[in-house]
Amino acid sequence: MRWHHQAVGTGKAGPGRFARARRRLHTLWFCTLGLVGVLPAPHALGFGFDDVTELARSRSERPYVAPDEIPRFLQNLSYDQFRSIRFKPDQSLWRPSSTRFQVMLTAPGRHLNHRVDIHEVNREGVAPIPFDKAQFDFGNEDFAKRIPADLGLAGLRLTYPINDPGIQDQFLVFEGASYFRGVGAGEVFGLSARGLAVDTALPKGEEFPRFTRFWLERPTPWAQVMRLYALLESPSVAGAYQFTLYPGEDTRVEVEVRLFARAPIARLGLAPLTSMFYYGEGMTRPRGQWRPEVHDSDGLLIRAGDDRWTWRPLSNPLRLQQYSFQLDQVRGFGLLQRDQRFAAYEDGEARYERRPSAWVELHSGSGPGRVMLILISTPDETNDNVVAFWTPAETIEAGEMLAFDYSLTFGDSSIPEQPVAHTVNSFVGLGETAPADAGIYRFVVDYAGGALREMDEAAPVVGKVTLSAGAVLLDSYVEYIEASDVWRLSFLVDGPEANGMEINAGLHLDGDAISETWSYHLPAQNSLQAPP
Repeated sequence: MRWHHQAVGTGKAGPGRFARARRRLHTLWFCTLGLVGVLPAPHALGFGFDDVTELARSRSERPYVAPDEIPRFLQNLSYDQFRSIRFKPDQSLWRPSSTRFQVMLTAPGRHLNHRVDIHEVNREGVAPIPFDKAQFDFGNEDFAKRIPADLGLAGLRLTYPINDPGIQDQFLVFEGASYFRGVGAGEVFGLSARGLAVDTALPKGEEFPRFTRFWLERPTPWAQVMRLYALLESPSVAGAYQFTLYPGEDTRVEVEVRLFARAPIARLGLAPLTSMFYYGEGMTRPRGQWRPEVHDSDGLLIRAGDDRWTWRPLSNPLRLQQYSFQLDQVRGFGLLQRDQRFAAYEDGEARYERRPSAWVELHSGSGPGRVMLILISTPDETNDNVVAFWTPAETIEAGEMLAFDYSLTFGDSSIPEQPVAHTVNSFVGLGETAPADAGIYRFVVDYAGGALREMDEAAPVVGKVTLSAGAVLLDSYVEYIEASDVWRLSFLVDGPEANGMEINAGLHLDGDAISETWSYHLPAQNSLQAPP
């Protein structure tokens, strides 16, 4: 991550599988693509990131003006009514040129209650992409008659043949505030990324910046990479974004950001990720639910600057929970969906086992700061109740500019390429022989991968468990489970009654850590203790 601070008025800013090997070539490809026409050479189109940056800087010097809302009847559409509004695929932008990148447009409605301006950038200049009622199917003629001819657009869906050479697949979607979602090959949409998080979970209330304008560079028919720009605005900040897109087995997005603060920001969330966790391992199944688990992601993974890896399983708490992982440097973090077995969910419609993971890599030293994880209680699976982001120790004050860049990859849970063993299962239950109100819990953590792949089952692997004040470790042991080819750490803890407990655990061999750190918090009030 690159940081750059300056006063606003001083001018522009400065400048698993086959897919794993392919990603290592992308940097070289990117440097040469301009020569063969896959990407335009820098500044060849007469419009670029510097122009968006200058626009964001100038906008930040003026008071924020909220965008106009769409007509009320469109905001009040039911879920099914809104879904009946469909863009016609044969109207996709650039379809006549047979380019592999095409664009489907989104009409406003329901929660997408503000218009966004979308432009095409080509060698002839910059041109707006207008709203055209003829490009949409509105479900029935009476409803279509009520749609204003100047309604405008609310977002865009990018397509590329990531699964079959002859089929356009949606691989990246920008819709609503600064949210965008991506998938790799064989996946279905799940968690979302955001452009920025501002004051998330603070008592003053969260601010939701919006992407208000997009510029799409028109790719050549043979292009494998695409670039687009976005302007972000909110009462506290204006920002310029450049997204360079690499769709495929995994979909990688290189993100460059320049932020200009209108006001001081108490909690700045960079590279934020948003997901859903209703229930799963480590908590009881809600009454009446027959599916084993329901979630888009099952844990937060963090890679520190010294190459320590930490895994925090997600939960659906009874009350809002905030966790802060203080680090001198962070190299990466992400929300992963590690359990990719259909049997873990048994949902033939939602297909949670095909939901993507998202991994953020910071391009250079992040400096000191925190990875934040926020868990919000949810009564069902319709709400995104998980937020994770990086917040730097340095604050951004009014009139300052902050620059940073990172890569964001959507794909399966092996994206981070961990050298150490990783958590496969996390089980939590009441102590076997203790009464239900005794506050004694059994924790079972299964590990696989890393050095464990070649480990003899008689190897002297031991577990190391550390507990927060007041908790007592009653027993702990490690065993190899042949049936599932995992190494299991099992331990019994007597926890404090009032404050809950924080636990860190991992596997060691000859004094050296050979697994990631399993980091877990069990609140004093939790689903295991809830009445039936």
